[in-house]
Amino acid sequence: MSTAPDKWRPSLGLVIFTVLTTVGVLPLVGLFFFRLYDNQLIRQTQAELIAQSRVLATIYAQEVTARLGGGLTLGAEVPPGVLPDPGDQVTPIRPALDLTANDLLRRRPDAQAAVRPAEPAYVEIGAKLTPIIRETQKVTLAGFRILDPQGVVIAGRQEVGQSLAHIEEVADALHGQYRATLRNRVPDKPPPPIYSFSRGLGVHVFSAMPVIVNNRLAGVIYTTRTPSNIFDHLYQERGKFVLAGLAVILGTIAIGLVFSRTITLPMRELIDRAAQIGRGDREAFRPLRHYGTREFAQLSHSFLGMAEQLARRSDYIATFSAHLTHELKSPLTSIKGAAELLQDSVQGKSGSLTPAEQTTFITNILSDTQRLEAMAQRLRELARAESLPQNERTELAHVIADLRSRFPENTIEANGSLDRAIGMSPEKALIVLSHLADNAMRHKAKSIRLHAVDQGTTLQLTVSNDGEPISAPNRDRIFDAFFTTRRDQGGTGMGLAIARAVMASHGGSIRLEPTDQGTAFELQFPVA
Repeated sequence: MSTAPDKWRPSLGLVIFTVLTTVGVLPLVGLFFFRLYDNQLIRQTQAELIAQSRVLATIYAQEVTARLGGGLTLGAEVPPGVLPDPGDQVTPIRPALDLTANDLLRRRPDAQAAVRPAEPAYVEIGAKLTPIIRETQKVTLAGFRILDPQGVVIAGRQEVGQSLAHIEEVADALHGQYRATLRNRVPDKPPPPIYSFSRGLGVHVFSAMPVIVNNRLAGVIYTTRTPSNIFDHLYQERGKFVLAGLAVILGTIAIGLVFSRTITLPMRELIDRAAQIGRGDREAFRPLRHYGTREFAQLSHSFLGMAEQLARRSDYIATFSAHLTHELKSPLTSIKGAAELLQDSVQGKSGSLTPAEQTTFITNILSDTQRLEAMAQRLRELARAESLPQNERTELAHVIADLRSRFPENTIEANGSLDRAIGMSPEKALIVLSHLADNAMRHKAKSIRLHAVDQGTTLQLTVSNDGEPISAPNRDRIFDAFFTTRRDQGGTGMGLAIARAVMASHGGSIRLEPTDQGTAFELQFPVA
């Protein structure tokens, strides 16, 4: 018997444990995927700063325009390629910061002393916009600084009067280009441990929006803000987060219990049951205590059914072997005894047999030999009868024609649905009917009647004869192998056993019908 290659294979318990561990760890692994949201949160913050800066830039531009007649000096002229097309109705600035593309810069440089102070007109504008900036900052939490055309802070909470022109994003804005950057930040207090999952929590978004009046630079709206984050909310709601973790653990345990009850326990019980059957325990054929799933129920039913069938087969083989040994013992003993007596006679020993006695012993040897040959033929027929069918089909009309030619001395009448195809080869169907006809002829039957009735999935054939009836004590034993009432006439007792084996191997059946005269059998053939 071939066996599976000897290599390591995970047990079902290990597979289930791995699955449950994966299910339990998935929520924790999901925290790492929050980093993907950092970029979106940063761009959302940049979009908010763009909108707020644009509003302040418009107000600032109106204040500058109102003071141009008073000698207010604008900054450098903006290059033509930087200005938007005058024909465009909308000129959106789309957020483009990308945390994953190494856009993160060092911490923002400190402000420097201004080369020259801001003009009084710009200082006046800054003072006028300061209340607006502070009220806006209360709601948006963003930091605002308004710079004059030279990069000097004219409004903001800090750094008023100092220069920010040396900062990269401010320098670009002073040339008329919008610029936003990500910079590392130093938090005011240590962040919670959960913040280590996110890079976006340790950065500031800086936005430098140029203010252009009459194609010349009038100033810069410089804003900054820390991006929003989900971990702040998680930390604040850490109690609920712990409850959610417990819910995941309890859910994992529940899944494990379901797996254990529906898969592991039924499988272990089936394995134990197979081991009991292997040890010959006939009590192991009882149903399992718990099947778990439909598939395990089907598997266990199929396995236990197969094992029970093999056990019955084993019992049948043991019983059959015992009967066969008993049946072979008598003729072999007779042949051996007669041969020994004949041998003594040939060697001229005392008490030599007479010619008549020698003839009698030779006749007995030949008779027993013929019985052994008949028994061997019946055993070959039984082996063929128990072989599995292979897409066999035939019609009873053809089989009955062969039956009539094999038993020409008997009258064989047939009627009914004889043209309906049955799932059996013509040779095996002829074996069944021949044994029935042979038994009828040996019990002095003169006629045999066959009547076929189509019952849809089966074809019922009643075979009756006018021979000697079967006695009541023998009716329950006629299908037993080696049971015969004609042993002295050469009967082997295998005919009806072979007929029943043929019918059973093809999904059919045969049984003795009660009748007052003669003998009748009912056969159920499967329809092809």
